[in-house]
Amino acid sequence: MWTAALVFALGATGAQAQDSKSAKKPAAKAAPATPPAAAPAAPAALSEEDQQTLYTLGLSIGRDLSLFALSPEELKVLQQGLADGLGGKTSDIDPKEQAQRIQAFAKSRQALAGKAALERAAKEPGAEVLPSGVVYKQVQAGTGRSPRAVDTVKVHYEGRLVDGTIFDTSARRGIPVEFPLNGVIPCWTQGVAKMKVGGKAKLTCPGNTAYGERPPSGSRIPPNAVLTFDVELIDIPGDTSRQP
Repeated sequence: MWTAALVFALGATGAQAQDSKSAKKPAAKAAPATPPAAAPAAPAALSEEDQQTLYTLGLSIGRDLSLFALSPEELKVLQQGLADGLGGKTSDIDPKEQAQRIQAFAKSRQALAGKAALERAAKEPGAEVLPSGVVYKQVQAGTGRSPRAVDTVKVHYEGRLVDGTIFDTSARRGIPVEFPLNGVIPCWTQGVAKMKVGGKAKLTCPGNTAYGERPPSGSRIPPNAVLTFDVELIDIPGDTSRQP
């Protein structure tokens, strides 16, 4: 996620640095009869479409970097680095040598943000912390039966990162999903089993009860991320243990 933003920034830095070096090379002397080159035309005003594109680019980079949970002071330092990189300013710091420190910094900040999210969830009225660390909160009581691990469940759900970014949602697609309760992440197996048909709940999942080190390929979920799911249990279609 955040690496895309860094690649963008470092790529821009390299390009600007190359332009800066090229600009410092002495230009060949023009023939006396050659008139001076005309001043470059002023850049055209940005179209609304370009503004939207650039804003979306900035929004995407900002969301990717939200993993770092930067303070206002830290954000200023980051912005200065971006400005210097885009301006082609030279530095004694080698970005490649900082790669491991950046990785460690990201993991540290992610862990702190995840811990804070779990603590906040545990303090919400009606929240229950399960032995695994999963925080279960009933939002709306159901009236039907509760599923067993061997049952297939039919649900609507919305999954979010700790910064509020939605990474998946059936609710917005308007199509509920079905799956065997023992075939999903432990957080779901444990949390949904406490629900009744017609009920809604909020599950806050520690990283080791979610996707751990291996989040779904192509998703915005970082490794070991704490995740939050809003779940509505619509039905319990069947018993998977009886299926061939």
